[in-house]
Amino acid sequence: MMTFNRRDALRLGLASLALPGLSGLAFAGTGAEPPLLLVLLHLRGGCDGLNLVSPATDPDFVAARASDLRVGEDGFALANGAAPGIEFRLHAAAPALAELYAARQLAVVHAAGLTAGNRSHFVAIDMMDRGIADTAALLRTETGWLARCGRAQAGGAVANVSAAATPGGEFHGLASALALPDLSGGAMPAGGPQAALVLANLYGAGTGAVADAGREALAALTIIDRKLTRDGAGKVVAYAPEGKANYAAAGELARPLQVLAQLVKMEVGLTTATLDLGGWDTHENQPGRLRGQVAKLSAGLGALWEDLSRWQGRMAVVVTSEFGRRLRSNKSNGTDHGRGGIALVLGGTVQGGRMAGGWPGLATDQLDEHVDLAVVNDYRQIMTEVLTAADGRAPAASVFPGFTPRAPLGLFRG
Repeated sequence: MMTFNRRDALRLGLASLALPGLSGLAFAGTGAEPPLLLVLLHLRGGCDGLNLVSPATDPDFVAARASDLRVGEDGFALANGAAPGIEFRLHAAAPALAELYAARQLAVVHAAGLTAGNRSHFVAIDMMDRGIADTAALLRTETGWLARCGRAQAGGAVANVSAAATPGGEFHGLASALALPDLSGGAMPAGGPQAALVLANLYGAGTGAVADAGREALAALTIIDRKLTRDGAGKVVAYAPEGKANYAAAGELARPLQVLAQLVKMEVGLTTATLDLGGWDTHENQPGRLRGQVAKLSAGLGALWEDLSRWQGRMAVVVTSEFGRRLRSNKSNGTDHGRGGIALVLGGTVQGGRMAGGWPGLATDQLDEHVDLAVVNDYRQIMTEVLTAADGRAPAASVFPGFTPRAPLGLFRG
């Protein structure tokens, strides 16, 4: 059991800290098997799933798109059961993802997303964050779906983290969620011990939900900060990944992934983490831009998986985007906001090496409104199966209000 008490405060130099009741606040688990770590990686901007994993030999697809907006023979052929007779190919800039797929640790769910269409980035993201599928429900759903999960109260000192400047929308309403964009300078609030002392006194004397949340946040940040390795001058030592992991090619995704890896290795009770990779809104000049994005995604996930090889059996990484993009390109050699997107599920217990779920086809009469890849795999079904595998039980109906689970996609081994 780990607690944050007055002795910890003294070690930080906060001699006058007084946090009523905090010395009894326990953060460690109950001694039971730790829950599966769930990592949500959002591809912000609307990833073109049809250009990430193309139905390369589908005649309707070939007829609708120029060759530089679909994966050619230089891509990686994926075994699939979603549409027998059609060869799906993974983008050539994703060799690490191809290796994970071949190792049966990565599954692909195509034609995935919101069942009720919305082409606004902000509205679609808000709907997915809240675990709903229609805009009317936004008015009556105030919290994020992760805040409504039982796992929100599980884990240890640092159970719910966004490796970003602000907590992910799925955590909305969950006071204990932390935002940690970087650990290279430590984990304590900006301003050093003096600022920490001011905050400790502020929240220590308070009552109510805000004061409780402040005390918990300071306690969690202190635990993380104490676990960081420092040199003789007290400076945080640069993080060194394990094995052959190399985050260099992951671009802006490298830092949040390394924050995640550090927290996992600290064994502080992390159960859920979110992180983002923006830049997928490819209205123009898509071929080169998408190649760069795919390369960062592939290199980042490959590095994370290598770095956390000892934890692979305890992890599930889900990659989603708010929507996909139009089947046909626009006049700027890009694609506009569409419907059906793509999801990737990576994990040591994932039934990978396959494309899960249904495939609606790309003939005109099979398209949504005759222009978009239709959504036949509800994102809530994906998350339901992930939560069931992670927590050993199906989520309560309140997690995804109004949703009735369908036939399982079979994303995890039994």
